[in-house]
Amino acid sequence: MPPRLSVIVVVRNEERDLPGCLASVAFADELVVVDAQSTDRTREIAEQAGARVFVRAWPGHAAQKQFALEQATGDWVLNLDADERCSAELRAAIPQLLEDGTAEGYRIRFRTWVFGRRQRFGMRWTERHLRLFRREKGSFPPRAIHECAEVSGRAPAVDAPILHFTYDSLEKFVDKINRYSSLAARERFAQGRRFSYFSLWRWPWGFFKRYVLWLGFLDGWDGLLHAAISGLYDLLKYAKLRDLQHAARLSGKLSDEEERGASETSEASGGSSNAAAG
Repeated sequence: MPPRLSVIVVVRNEERDLPGCLASVAFADELVVVDAQSTDRTREIAEQAGARVFVRAWPGHAAQKQFALEQATGDWVLNLDADERCSAELRAAIPQLLEDGTAEGYRIRFRTWVFGRRQRFGMRWTERHLRLFRREKGSFPPRAIHECAEVSGRAPAVDAPILHFTYDSLEKFVDKINRYSSLAARERFAQGRRFSYFSLWRWPWGFFKRYVLWLGFLDGWDGLLHAAISGLYDLLKYAKLRDLQHAARLSGKLSDEEERGASETSEASGGSSNAAAG
């Protein structure tokens, strides 16, 4: 008997994108949709597609995906967001991937559309994410943003892509940058990391990396906007971290000595700079 595949999707108010997402994985043995109390037709669309639908208040990205994973019953799990599609190449490759007994998961290549146009440059050309994995080997560790599955075992790269149709408008892009930079700042503050002016070098570096090193300029105006606003994300998350420190200091929850010590530690370590704009 061939391995069974479950597809998990966490959603809220995704009536526009969800039909295409679920149609692209209609071949799966099971569809699991976890709906964060949508107010549109999201739940109805999922049920019409034959999905098992669970309604659950939003606890955060990683926690919601972990819950979805725990509802799946297949041997393997494919994790998609509503604005993502399983490509024809990936559909054709999946049966063989599932039969391979040497891997616990696969890092799938992404093809991304921004503002309705294919983003050919300005991103990591080898961008891949662990999206297909054995159910019993995978988990979503707690994180405020940039949640990702982890597996214990081998997870080779796969070139057959997932298609990502993100940011169909500038307004939505800016809105997401604002929300994600707030989440990133709060996560860093909770981890004990503090603002230092050394952190601000990531703003110009983020733009230069995307626009010049990753050839974003070849995508024209869209490439310029993507690089500039993604770089703005790098600035905002540290500026908001500084605001959190200031509020904590005024409330007496953070002493000047603790703030200076944490800033020096953060500056020495360099920290990480994974932008949400990818």
